[in-house]
Amino acid sequence: MTVTDPPPSKAADARAAAKAFVATLDPRPAAATIQDLLLLVSELVTNALRHAGAVTALAFGADDATLYVHVADPSPDRPQQRTPDLRGGTGGFGWPVILKLTEKADIRDHAPRGKVIRVSMAR
Repeated sequence: MTVTDPPPSKAADARAAAKAFVATLDPRPAAATIQDLLLLVSELVTNALRHAGAVTALAFGADDATLYVHVADPSPDRPQQRTPDLRGGTGGFGWPVILKLTEKADIRDHAPRGKVIRVSMAR
């Protein structure tokens, strides 16, 4: 895993870290996969900032078939499926987008407090 240090304080920093990670991969994923990864990272980090107040860790990994993203935050609260607000007031789109883009999403406790969301997507 490649850990981003320091953790991003905004989604744009997380996207930049994802682009830098992808640039190290050989072979490089397809352009559409990279765009999906950038959207995925944006949603994960935005959700952590909005609902937990911070990102405490961001890490990337890859093998021949899969890309991995780990995002830790200080809140033990799990993501909640909400009805999307089509008028733009309260959101509700992020978690469904994350689930759509990933093959697997796993949420675990992250000591001493908080959680880590670990997702994988096809490379």
